[in-house]
Amino acid sequence: MNIEHKIIAATVAAVKELYQQDLPENQVNLQDTRTEFEGQITIVVFPVVRFSKKSPEATATDLGEYLVANIEEITAFNVVKGFLNLSIADAYWVNLFNTDLLNPSFGVFSPNGKKVMVEYSSPNTNKPLHLGHVRNNLLGYSVAELLKASGYDVVKVNLVNDRGIHICKSMLAWQKWGNGETPQSSLLKGDHLVGKYYVIFDKEYKKEIEALKLEGQTEEEAKKNAPLIKEAQKMLQDWEAGVPEVIELWKTMNGWVYDGFAVSYKNLGVDFDKYYYESNTYLLGKGTVDEGLEKGVFFKKPDGSVWIDLTADGLDQKLVLRADGTSVYITQDLGTAQMKYDDFKMDESIYVVGNEQDYHFKVLFLILEKLGKSWATGLHHLSYGMVDLPSGKMKSREGTVVDADDLVAEMIDTAKAKTEALGKVNDFDEEEKERLYYNIGMGALKYFLLKVEPKKRLLFDPAESIDFQGNTGPFIQYTHARIKSLLLKADYDFANSGVADAVITATEKEMIMLLAKYPTEIQSAAKTHSPAVLANYLYEVAKMFNKFYHETPPIIKEENEAVKKHRLNLSFVTAEVLKRGMRILGIAVPERM
Repeated sequence: MNIEHKIIAATVAAVKELYQQDLPENQVNLQDTRTEFEGQITIVVFPVVRFSKKSPEATATDLGEYLVANIEEITAFNVVKGFLNLSIADAYWVNLFNTDLLNPSFGVFSPNGKKVMVEYSSPNTNKPLHLGHVRNNLLGYSVAELLKASGYDVVKVNLVNDRGIHICKSMLAWQKWGNGETPQSSLLKGDHLVGKYYVIFDKEYKKEIEALKLEGQTEEEAKKNAPLIKEAQKMLQDWEAGVPEVIELWKTMNGWVYDGFAVSYKNLGVDFDKYYYESNTYLLGKGTVDEGLEKGVFFKKPDGSVWIDLTADGLDQKLVLRADGTSVYITQDLGTAQMKYDDFKMDESIYVVGNEQDYHFKVLFLILEKLGKSWATGLHHLSYGMVDLPSGKMKSREGTVVDADDLVAEMIDTAKAKTEALGKVNDFDEEEKERLYYNIGMGALKYFLLKVEPKKRLLFDPAESIDFQGNTGPFIQYTHARIKSLLLKADYDFANSGVADAVITATEKEMIMLLAKYPTEIQSAAKTHSPAVLANYLYEVAKMFNKFYHETPPIIKEENEAVKKHRLNLSFVTAEVLKRGMRILGIAVPERM
């Protein structure tokens, strides 16, 4: 039993013995002792006062005396108002370090028997991935890895929006102005090539709108009557009708895009177990509509359209099938949700989608619950905020959005410039340098985007993210490399043997306490679907190691072998926690920098 469980059990026993009252265990509130006070663990006494009928200070004193007498690891206590601060013997922390933290299975969770699906990325096949997609992909991947690390069986899926009017716009523009251009002939990545024609369509369409307005049409009329949009709509109808040449062009251009996406995904370090395609799912959901009509969950209006009334739930009426029998997005999502459940029978399903879709998912989940889908209670929308850039910080190919590939390239270039300026890679070979620049650049990008709570909008500054000081990925990477260098120089051999009677400093005790929280931080981050919890914990670990490193005389020169061994063990565990934690975030930590 760890010390926290002992304290909780003993506090319950104390209230029973001292005041003849039953205190529920969940009302024993433990916190870390604030740094300005003596002690390591604090009990918040206020919930006990109603049983003791004494002042908070007197109650805390009663409890403190009882705990010192009954728990051998507690050596002293002090009372600050309604807070009981407990001092835990150094021997307890040394033993905890040797038995738990030095164990190779520290922070490794057994399978919990539950399956969870994480759906992320969800790109359109008419243009490359952009900065918003970068946050989506990194968030989805790291949440999946967090859940995996905490014992879940995880399925990563990508629902690709590969059909619709926007896809036809790129296809039509390529047909008209492409002159047979291909990724090979243009030396452009396939997704960039298709995106180029989406932009061309938009420019030409705007020209037609302006021409029609000069002829006297309103903006609204011109948008509907422009020949290009009519041609795109006709192409969509031909696609839905299965016209061979349209299907062939669609397959070819989407193939280019998928090749391009594969490169972007590899650069971002994300992957998927299963792809779903809207072209295969857009007709799904009509069966769900029939089911909803039978159950009286949906109703039909006189024009034949089908709706659900959610006004009693504080929402509005929602269209689920148009009068002409065609589906809307929600219809398709209802069908796809059922299909995914039928495929994997997961306990939970997480949709990683921007906060502009908050209302859509409220409606979707509520409809599924009303349809009696037992699995609907396991659906979650991981809503995240937009990513902004300081103006003028980055070029963007289309002038409006920052392309993911350009962002990755710029991060690697910045990492290269900053690393070379420090002059610490002179003895690296070219391949090692390139790998290092990639790892630092991507570490900076990923950490900066993941250290912020998903719901918050964030301002991403590429230059600020690549800093070897402060709350950044490179600072944590550098700390790991520093430890690895120390262990190498010390010819350290991890033999899973602790130093039983180690004498520890106050900082070493703080380090052990912080490192011991690693499993709890993993579970907390997984439960809240927030990689930020883990990211900021890892920063605290790196900061604490640097404090220890600067306060401690050179470890390699330490003459007392037991002290040296313990400090090297402490350094080793710190490096392991940083490496494993960063890996969950999708970040590699170099062995040397």
